Amino acid sequence: MALEALELARTIVDLTTQVMASDVLLLDISELTIIADYFVIVTGDSDRQLQAIADHTVEHVRQQYDARPLAVEGVPSSGWLLVDYGSVVLHAFSPEQRAHYRLEELWSGGRTVVRLV
Repeated sequence: MALEALELARTIVDLTTQVMASDVLLLDISELTIIADYFVIVTGDSDRQLQAIADHTVEHVRQQYDARPLAVEGVPSSGWLLVDYGSVVLHAFSPEQRAHYRLEELWSGGRTVVRLV
């Protein structure tokens, strides 16, 4: 059975909160673009936490679903990491980079599924 995008997105939300990501947003962008169905946007307070968010997500999605990301981009010191599962994309930002890129504003036409502040 194929992994459903919403199930994966909700799993990623749960995984990021396990490593204390903050301001977690699950955004449904499926009506706006073909690049993905969901964005999970989170904040990490340090380079180490950003790396932990990405590592924890990749490891546990692999264990639970035998799924690997299509790509992992960025480095913690840049304040942004991206984990791309095709239908679901995780964006982990430092507070400064999240404020700079303002993905919530850019994709404001999307539907908020989950918001954990």
